[in-house]
Amino acid sequence: MKIEELFSVKGKVALVTGGSRGIGEMIAAGYLENGAKVYISSRKKEQCDATAKRLSERYGAECISIPANLSDLAGIDALVTELKSREDHIDILVNNAGVSWGAPLDEFPEIGWDKVFDTNVKGVFFLTQRLLPLLEARATKDEPSYVINIGSIDGLRAASFDTQSYGPSKAALHSLTQQLAAKLAKRNIIANAIAPGPFPTWMLSTGVGTGGDVENTDWDAVGRLNPRKRVGTPEDISGLAIFLSSRACGFTVGAVITCDGGTVVS
Repeated sequence: MKIEELFSVKGKVALVTGGSRGIGEMIAAGYLENGAKVYISSRKKEQCDATAKRLSERYGAECISIPANLSDLAGIDALVTELKSREDHIDILVNNAGVSWGAPLDEFPEIGWDKVFDTNVKGVFFLTQRLLPLLEARATKDEPSYVINIGSIDGLRAASFDTQSYGPSKAALHSLTQQLAAKLAKRNIIANAIAPGPFPTWMLSTGVGTGGDVENTDWDAVGRLNPRKRVGTPEDISGLAIFLSSRACGFTVGAVITCDGGTVVS
């Protein structure tokens, strides 16, 4: 099989949650550039709509915004209902939407635990559950559908920041990925997870002290702390996502793959 077919996502329909910025936007852009139709979702309607418009224009492809709060079942069901009104199937689900909460251990509040787990774990499970009919609609043994859960290296080792619930939520997501993978492989749906390290995102900018100012964060300084001496790029994360949603991934099931420049192994 030629490489163009082995890694093709052309003509596929994808949903990328948390797709209005950061890693989600990078993955959505990679799909669009390579011929997929992409739905993106995030809590903030204006930002989600603006990103979808910008990506559609940049790549001459179809990027559609469906804003939703995926931390509760009402928001999940609203997203699923809207998606079902537009599509009779989807080929790729990227569960990227996630939140964090920062506070010292002795002061960490209950809401900081519940909000993180509701979004990062419960939301992923129930969205995937609700979308199974669309994921199964055209999936076959030779052309399966794909679920990619975006975890974190903080789910593989102790976090660097005072985000007490974030790492445990991502460890739970990695475990959930394996559980889903074992059950869904028999239904022609392949599930895997990516555990990213440092990328130039809003979330990481809050951790390194620039409060969400992505453009003015010194990413070179952040990157110097990494074994690869840089932060991740859109090509790094979108390339891995494309692999995990293409024929090349036909026999890789339930994996948690780091995309971190060597942080965990070092």
